[in-house]
Amino acid sequence: MDFNKQVIDEFRANNGQVGGYFEGARLLLLTTVGARSGRPHTNPLGYLPDGGDRMLVIASAGGSPKHPAWYHNLKANPRATVETGVFDFDVVAEVLEGEERDAAFARAVEGDPGWAEYQAKTTRVIPVVALRIAGPPRSNAPSGGAYLRLVHDGFRRELALIRKELSDSGRPGLGVQLRINCLTVCQGLHHHHMGEDTMMFPVLAEQHPSLAPVLERLAREHERVAALVEELKRALSGDDPLKVRAEIERLVDELEAHLTYEEEQLIPVLDLG
Repeated sequence: MDFNKQVIDEFRANNGQVGGYFEGARLLLLTTVGARSGRPHTNPLGYLPDGGDRMLVIASAGGSPKHPAWYHNLKANPRATVETGVFDFDVVAEVLEGEERDAAFARAVEGDPGWAEYQAKTTRVIPVVALRIAGPPRSNAPSGGAYLRLVHDGFRRELALIRKELSDSGRPGLGVQLRINCLTVCQGLHHHHMGEDTMMFPVLAEQHPSLAPVLERLAREHERVAALVEELKRALSGDDPLKVRAEIERLVDELEAHLTYEEEQLIPVLDLG
């Protein structure tokens, strides 16, 4: 419990980034309702992206003979909340069964053999749970500028993880989970830029006419990023990790320049209120 509390406190203080055991991992905080107590319980858990509206968590408990308490809580009450460090979400949990569970667990093992080691330590079948987002995201960012940087840093962190996974995979081809990770961040970029183009930029243009050249440049850069995302998707349809790595590097370089320019130009304006 003390270990969990330290991780939770660090996670919340650093917008999802922690050191120690969980450093460099995809981490979320899952808050469930106690099956017996009815009180909220929060646990830090590694997770797997599973498309735009679903995340997968694995009830390994380190390979212990019993399911973890959070799993029993979700079985009793599948509604929970998730914190990612960027957003908070309401979620509904679904325990995967049969072939769907086996395929998801195999994807996890493909990325991290440690999951297979946990399964080998216990006679129980380790459950895989899908957390489906069930409402709009929430953010605790204190200002518009802080919110923008938080979202940007989320993309930076995810792309850094994907680059590491590409380097560490040691596979002759691409793994299924790695493809999903890449496609999930592509989808996230699309939705983020679409929201800026259709909502944030028009409002800023009306309130701050002097920003017109900046907003025009950012819109053009969105088109360039979208083109790079499509190139990455085409690379992902093949099975050449070197090609995918090259496209990731191109995307990261241009996206970082775009994000940095947008932060320099827009954060001071957004923080005016």
